Amino acid sequence: MTAILTRPLTEPPTEADVRRALDSVVDPELDEPITDLGFVRSVAVEPAGVTVHLRLPTSFCAPNFAWLMVSDARDAVVALPGAGRVVVELDDHHDSDLINRGLAADAGYRGTFGHEADDSLDELRATFQRKAHTAAMERALTGWLRADPSRTEAAVLDVTLGDLPAGPVTEALRQRRAVLGLSVADTAPVLLAPDGSRPSAQTAALTLRRARSVRISVDGNAHFCRGLLATRYPGAEDDQVPRADAHHPALPLEVLP
Repeated sequence: MTAILTRPLTEPPTEADVRRALDSVVDPELDEPITDLGFVRSVAVEPAGVTVHLRLPTSFCAPNFAWLMVSDARDAVVALPGAGRVVVELDDHHDSDLINRGLAADAGYRGTFGHEADDSLDELRATFQRKAHTAAMERALTGWLRADPSRTEAAVLDVTLGDLPAGPVTEALRQRRAVLGLSVADTAPVLLAPDGSRPSAQTAALTLRRARSVRISVDGNAHFCRGLLATRYPGAEDDQVPRADAHHPALPLEVLP
């Protein structure tokens, strides 16, 4: 069973159009586009419609994460003008048949997984959006610290978005703040606690170090999953793209007194 939706047919999109649309689909845990991670196995565009096959690093990747990515991919492709008949399939996962049937029936997450489903995926998505912001914040502030050896971790409390250099690291931070409804004004402070509040002067350095642990976890998981995918599907590494906002390894962690 496949996921099928029909749209009025106009000029069909190109394969490049479809892949650009899929760039907007992010692995919720790794905070990277599925296109950069190599999770898009194939894209086929014909006059009547579009077929997309997705693959994941293992057959036992969390079903809720798999559902988010596959359903988001379907939504992204269906939104393309002239997409026509849209088929999105998840391959080689232990719940592939269940997920594909649920998408085909437009049953939603709960309708597909029944009693096994979480109450809602909204909070799960929000949790990982907050983690993505925390990791992006750490990347930006670590870059700011490296730019001048005289800067200290305590000084990050007063850094604003306008103090950060233009580039992919800062742009990624602004995007993740916008998703959470946080200010993207140049005067907005960069360093925030997980709940969006501003830390005190006494906790600024600790907040940054905790953010660093989150960023290391996100990046480490992404590196591990990329390796698993390349092992499971030889040649998949050719489809992978390094994250645009990556920087050199983080500053060494310091032990607090």
